Amino acid sequence: SLVYPIQNLAHAAGVGFGVGINAMVARRLGEGKTRMANQTASQGVFLSALHGMILTILGMAVIPYFLRMFTSDEVTISYGLTYFCNVFLFSTIDTMGMAYEKVYQSVGKMKISMAAVLIGCVVNIVLDPIFIFGLGPMPELGIRGAAWATGIGQTASLLFYLILNHVKPLNVEISLREMRPSKEICGGMYSVGIAATLNMALTSLLLTALNAILAPFSQVYILVLGVYYKLQALLYQGASGVVQGMRPLIGYNFGAREMKRVKKIFRLTLESSCVIMLFGTVICLLASGQLMGLFTTTPETIAAGSRALKIISAGFLVSAVSVTTSGAMEGLGKGTQSLVISLFRYVVVIMPTAYLLSHFMGPDGVWNAFWITEVFTAIVSVMIYHKTLKK
Repeated sequence: SLVYPIQNLAHAAGVGFGVGINAMVARRLGEGKTRMANQTASQGVFLSALHGMILTILGMAVIPYFLRMFTSDEVTISYGLTYFCNVFLFSTIDTMGMAYEKVYQSVGKMKISMAAVLIGCVVNIVLDPIFIFGLGPMPELGIRGAAWATGIGQTASLLFYLILNHVKPLNVEISLREMRPSKEICGGMYSVGIAATLNMALTSLLLTALNAILAPFSQVYILVLGVYYKLQALLYQGASGVVQGMRPLIGYNFGAREMKRVKKIFRLTLESSCVIMLFGTVICLLASGQLMGLFTTTPETIAAGSRALKIISAGFLVSAVSVTTSGAMEGLGKGTQSLVISLFRYVVVIMPTAYLLSHFMGPDGVWNAFWITEVFTAIVSVMIYHKTLKK
């Protein structure tokens, strides 16, 4: 839970820039500019590798100080450092894998990117017990083994993309000769990618702030918050998947100036996201204790986490509005508008609301701040969507 904000920050940088690649490749294809689409994909992969190297260096430098901001327990710090330093050895591989994923998604090859993710996950799941507990000839590696299993899973995904692209090349060509950075192309990717990165990086900022608010009450609530964000990642995957499918479609049709299709794609995506988030709400209300039980066996933590999930889930359905609108803005190449939505969702409303309510309601004030924020952000999202389409 303590390492996750920094890990999420690095992941946000990779995925965020990948969103920039995705949006610009799809848009150039819609405009009929195949050569520029090839250059965008090639330069995107090169820059993603460079980002991975920079993230490794920065992460190693920051993590010891970051961990000590939230705990003085040397065993916890030691575990955190071991996991982080080992898993970040694979940062470059991870960011390159994300770049290939977004290129494949930009041309509608969603099944390929799904297969790559599944391969990485299966490899990770299979290797976890072998490396952690030392099954068979493998020595027991403990938490270092968990990190290596994650990294090898990421490597398996990237190898899948590289082999497949060699055997059956895409209609978008990724080549060394096109990797020389171009100001126009890189500017387009970064204009969307930086905003998308900040969108996801804001989660780390929010987690850090909420950890600081919850810490005086009990370490139990920090664990609950960490577990919630792991569950949230699972619960929101359905909506996020639909939004990922929307981005290249809405970007391509925007490039082709098919505005009726743009509006129809947005409406269908919003409807699908609402159905998915309604399902997530029901699950959290009916099985909150069981969900928490997947991560801890401590009765006190399960009870606190169950209450938190029931309160937070009140905002799931309305959150579909901001999630869909933010993704649409990224697909249209409107990174700034997407960033504004995320700022309302992760900073402007929730941080001061959580801080103020915690003084009156304790930890429950933090949980209530989630659904209050979703309502305000949904209103802002609707305003941004209509204003953007008018332009």
